Amino acid sequence: MSVKNIIFYGFLAFIPVSIAGHFLGWSDLIIFVTAGLAIIPLAGWMGTATEEIAVVLGPSLGGLMNATFGNATELIIAVFALRAGLVNVVKSSITGSILGNLLLVMGLSMLLGGLKFKEQTFQPTIARLNASAMNLAVIAILLPTAVDFTSAGIEEPILQKLSVAVAVVLMLVYGLTLLFSMKTHSYLYDVGVAEEGTETVLTSELTEAEALLAVEEQAHKPDLKLWTGILLVATLAVAVESEFLVSTLEVASQQLGFSELFTGVIILPIIGNAAEHATAVTVALKNKMDLALNVAVGSSLQIALFVGPLLVIIGALMGQPMDLDFNNFELLSVVVAVLVANSISSDGKSNWLEGTLLLATYTVIGLSFYFHPVIDGIG
Repeated sequence: MSVKNIIFYGFLAFIPVSIAGHFLGWSDLIIFVTAGLAIIPLAGWMGTATEEIAVVLGPSLGGLMNATFGNATELIIAVFALRAGLVNVVKSSITGSILGNLLLVMGLSMLLGGLKFKEQTFQPTIARLNASAMNLAVIAILLPTAVDFTSAGIEEPILQKLSVAVAVVLMLVYGLTLLFSMKTHSYLYDVGVAEEGTETVLTSELTEAEALLAVEEQAHKPDLKLWTGILLVATLAVAVESEFLVSTLEVASQQLGFSELFTGVIILPIIGNAAEHATAVTVALKNKMDLALNVAVGSSLQIALFVGPLLVIIGALMGQPMDLDFNNFELLSVVVAVLVANSISSDGKSNWLEGTLLLATYTVIGLSFYFHPVIDGIG
């Protein structure tokens, strides 16, 4: 059993601890920490179940399912935060997920992979396409913010309508990226081949399930009923733990000395993305940098083009209006992360120093959020 699996299995012990803490009235800090740790292995089970089900469904349906549910954990946490009225925390978590995937995950992958292999390569064409898609996402966040900044006394309902319209456009673009990567131009995304007897499985960008098939060959066809059951149970458990996490977030953040801004940008994305972080580093250590970038950049694109816009629509339906008007510092941080990640990945090569630069950028941004004063009602 790998070290990653041992750690994940160990974290499962926090599930009953968090439940006991909730019903026995333990402190908010204990419940927050244990619920956060409990979500990490559950997110891993959700990801594994999705990948196994995708194998049964085949490359097209499986890839679509994985691309749709790849960030289900972050979505569930955000929905509970929206229901609790923590709209600014949800916005911060969107920002933090993009920052974490582009800087932390990609940085760790390049650093650790570069320490083991002097130089690693990946497809520069795909890197440029991803850069263009991320640029669109940044523009989509920038414009509603700019409208609010440059308009005197703009009413919230108008800004909300603009955000919903932009969200629809971004979700359409996300759908087109899936069509492009899995259908019309799938040959551009072929980064590896896994042999299964006489069958050949091609890996594809934005479909982590297919990518992982190239790393761990499947010896048998997964049990669809079993893994569907595991997915449902894990999803339900994540929902329960997310409610514990969100309900104690404000008090626990104060006790830890964190602002809600820092908790939303740094802590929540790390909890929700821990399983993906481990996956990206694992494949990078196997000299599969293409696949590591699939996980990191693909997840960033899904957050920016699908999860974030979907939350805008969900918020409107729940009566908790959420717009795409981010505060200026969050927006600046995303722009910096996209520029740095794009410049480093544009040549199709990586080494340990480039990974260090990405991690240093993430550290500086994280410190800036930690020391950032209360803004826009975020404390």
